[in-house]
Amino acid sequence: MIKYIAILSLILFFFTSCGEDIEELGVDENGVANNFIVSGTVEGVENTTFYLESISKQGNIVIAEAKSDASGKFTMQGNISNLGMFQLRMGEESDEKIIPLTLVPNDKVKITSNFTNYATTPKLKGTNWAPVMTEYMTLISDFNTNKKELISLKGTVSNKDLTERFLVMKGVIDNFALASMEKKPSNAFNIILSSHATPTMGFENWDSNNLKVLKGVSDAYASTYKDSPIASTLTNQVAQIEAAYNQQKSNNSGKRIAPEIVLKKPDGSDIRLSQLRGKYVMIDFWASWCGPCRKESPNMVRLYNEYKGKGFTIFSVSLDKNAEAWKAAIAKDGLIWPNHGSDLKMWSTPLISLYNFNSIPHTVLVDKEGMIIASGLRGIKLEQKLKELFAK
Repeated sequence: MIKYIAILSLILFFFTSCGEDIEELGVDENGVANNFIVSGTVEGVENTTFYLESISKQGNIVIAEAKSDASGKFTMQGNISNLGMFQLRMGEESDEKIIPLTLVPNDKVKITSNFTNYATTPKLKGTNWAPVMTEYMTLISDFNTNKKELISLKGTVSNKDLTERFLVMKGVIDNFALASMEKKPSNAFNIILSSHATPTMGFENWDSNNLKVLKGVSDAYASTYKDSPIASTLTNQVAQIEAAYNQQKSNNSGKRIAPEIVLKKPDGSDIRLSQLRGKYVMIDFWASWCGPCRKESPNMVRLYNEYKGKGFTIFSVSLDKNAEAWKAAIAKDGLIWPNHGSDLKMWSTPLISLYNFNSIPHTVLVDKEGMIIASGLRGIKLEQKLKELFAK
């Protein structure tokens, strides 16, 4: 037995002494166990601080930092609750020296790069998403190089030729992203790859197979990262894309179905437009910072009180970014209906393209079956339309 233990000790010593160092997770200053390690070697960088930042709507928050040694090596540890979007920034307030990371608990990421190519072609390993990200970053770097060459040809070849070449170049990355997502739907890096499957300018040239891929990733995330806000956000976005796509198909057949809206209420719970089926619904796109919207509030309240007992309600969709300002405006203006929602993305909300508007206030009137019957109604015109509907 003693001989066996001695041999086992030698084996363990060999594997921990040769090749790459195996780093062990420690605890933070509060005694909480760390659950990730980010380390690396960046050639040409010495005594430089690296910052790992969590990306959120409220801004970027530094959750770990480490200073490189004379050879460019650094190591940092920390604790995260679930899948999240992060960035590894080199140096103080640098927008150019940033590497995106999709960390999950127990990740041990190793990065190899140099000062020049730090943010363009880093090599990562240590997690199941690292190889995908490494290849993706290389493809993006090649794409950007080729795009510059393509731009230099402007004026010497036709615009049609330039467009065709650009689409071929972009197709290489799009195909890689779709293949990667189909192969491993739960891969953490898919949250970045998913942008290559979403429609950018409507659905005219959009491959409907992309929706299948997105739903596969969304379902996998909901199962694998069920407590992550990223999984919830992705589920909502895919639902909105599917609703918009179905609307386009319906429009082509002569119908006008209101696209599904899935948002968070002020208390954090979900609200869906489809929950209001059976009532006439006025979708009111507004914001606390919108003067004309706030000026219309008394009229909205009056019409709601007049027709709420006849099967009418209002769904207020805020284009706010500040949650507290949004909630305060609801209270101050006395918007007493229970249907309030926002994704706090202001003009970045996908609802703008879904409902095709570029200014607020904007209203869309939906019937009991969820069909759009009017849009852009305010003031007297809105009141006349409601009188017409409920006089029947």
